Amino acid sequence: MTRTRLALFGGTLAFYLAIVVAVLLSTGLVTLDWKIMLFRPYQQWPELHAFLDYYVVLGQRGPTAVMVAAWLGWRSWRQHTIRPLLTLGAALLLLNATVGAVKIGLGRLGPHYATQIGSAELFAGGDIFPSGHTANAVVTWGILAYLATTPRARRYLSALSAVVALGVGLTTVYLGTHWLSDVLLGWAAGLLILLALPWCEPPIARAEAAILSLRDRLREQLRARRRLVPSLPVATGGPRPALFPQQPVAAEEPVRETVGAGSGRTASVRTESRPGSEGRLAAPLTAPRAHSTHAGHTGHSTHAVRSERTPVTPAGSRRPPHSRPLTGG
Repeated sequence: MTRTRLALFGGTLAFYLAIVVAVLLSTGLVTLDWKIMLFRPYQQWPELHAFLDYYVVLGQRGPTAVMVAAWLGWRSWRQHTIRPLLTLGAALLLLNATVGAVKIGLGRLGPHYATQIGSAELFAGGDIFPSGHTANAVVTWGILAYLATTPRARRYLSALSAVVALGVGLTTVYLGTHWLSDVLLGWAAGLLILLALPWCEPPIARAEAAILSLRDRLREQLRARRRLVPSLPVATGGPRPALFPQQPVAAEEPVRETVGAGSGRTASVRTESRPGSEGRLAAPLTAPRAHSTHAGHTGHSTHAVRSERTPVTPAGSRRPPHSRPLTGG
């Protein structure tokens, strides 16, 4: 905050208070308001009405804020900083707080809703003092000059914003939506906010550092999560990790032997337990025919399982019994 800026801030604040006092005391400024209103400029120059209806939108808060925010957002992306957007947000916050509070507190009615000629129309439930369109035009377009990076650009943008704000204020008087004193106070309110912005620079810098630090932490957390993706290396030819739990292996059931009726054979049936095939029966093992050494032996005899027999090497001829010898011709 330089001395020149402090002097301008003090002079503007004095002008602001003088306008408020003049309206409160119903001085000659209020009389001038009524003379302009009864003159009805929109009836004197009706050919300008259509154009000025669109021009006054340059002071409407919603459209202007979107346009300026888009431009400052592009600048923030190019310059890798969010200071322009934060400065615009701080200025609009101050504008809504200060202008809105005075509007509601004084409650002045507009020219189209005036009830008594010569009256200041204060504390009647209105909300037009100061002019919001005028103050918004000063702040929204003036922020471009405040954030200019070169002296030349600052001069040009200051002149442009002054012309736009002056035109918006006079347009509201032409349309009969505001008193002249409303416009004067709106110009002073917007200029006070622009002049006070350097006092907001330290909080803006701290907010920018906090937001950028939070962004960096979120990026690091995201990268850490990507690096922690689980990977299961499997050696070539080695067992692969099981995706499903293996079924428990049941205990092998004992050998059951059955005797064929009247066949003289004894067959042993064994249940094998394999993974994934519980309850399956293995191929029946048929024991060789049993020859009784005693005549008159009837019934069945128990034979050992094939796997439990002692291997015996056969002696003599391998020719099966009861076979006819081969004779040469």
